[in-house]
Amino acid sequence: MKRTIDRLADLEAFVRVADTGGIGSAATRLGVAKSAVSRRLKCLEERLGVTLVNRTTRRLSLTETGRAYYERAIVILGDIDEADQAAAAVHGTLRGSLRVAAPLSFGLRHLAPAISEFLHRHESLSMEMDLNDRRIDIVDEGFDIAVRIGVLEDSSLVARKLFNAGNVVFASPDYLARHGTPARPEDIANHAGLIYASRPERRAWTWRDPRGGERSVNPSTRLVSNNGDILLAAAEAGLGLCLLPSFIAFQSIEAGRLVPVLTTAGWTGAAGFAVYPPGRHLSVKVRAFVDFLAERFDGIPYWETCLGPGSSDIEPRAGEVHSR
Repeated sequence: MKRTIDRLADLEAFVRVADTGGIGSAATRLGVAKSAVSRRLKCLEERLGVTLVNRTTRRLSLTETGRAYYERAIVILGDIDEADQAAAAVHGTLRGSLRVAAPLSFGLRHLAPAISEFLHRHESLSMEMDLNDRRIDIVDEGFDIAVRIGVLEDSSLVARKLFNAGNVVFASPDYLARHGTPARPEDIANHAGLIYASRPERRAWTWRDPRGGERSVNPSTRLVSNNGDILLAAAEAGLGLCLLPSFIAFQSIEAGRLVPVLTTAGWTGAAGFAVYPPGRHLSVKVRAFVDFLAERFDGIPYWETCLGPGSSDIEPRAGEVHSR
């Protein structure tokens, strides 16, 4: 029995080294000392009589034999994890841990209460959250699932649409009293703009005209930030017009600190997705969490109520698809 346990531990150490590209990173992921991972890897290679990993001063890489062995190893470990989770799920219990990545503003406002509820339901489960607006590589960085908002890039990941995320243009009552309220989208060019941009080239505000064509306008730039909360505070301070996802702005709008304008213009919106790696088996705990999020955000999201009908250009809800 001990020999079997040791072989599985060797296998897991090898897979984590392959996933992370380093002994130290693998040790952190496993919660053990670097020396333990090195010893496991050495024992595995000695037992097999082959070299699985090329060792350099900067990063470890797999040999051709190592790559073939890795493909079999992840299936074996996945089957073991699936068996464990399925057995626990029979009794309604989810065990182990989940590593989840999500955008900062959405995570603080909307995922935080959802996660608290999910963990209350599953007391034997733990979770590690990474709230960050950078694009996470969930495979290389070892995440089980990521929540992403926007247009999905081509990849081999699986995506399930969770919610719509409409955009809204708004300003403070003070700003509108001083500078006037734009009557049409083109009028925004004459206003100070608070620009949400993770990339400099994406500063234009786009909408759909009555014929379905996409049009854009550039306000006079007053402030640019890749963080929506910075722009929200600037808008409340009366510094200009701002276009942000309604899930960031809705509370300020409902409280009267901000006023939505041009709500029927059809501003180009986005959608939120649960994204996770493909595989023969979807982990029971990952499926449970994705199903929970889909149920929680089902229908018209509560943050969309401040926009009114026809306020954003968003496709209807989709099911589970491969991202494209």
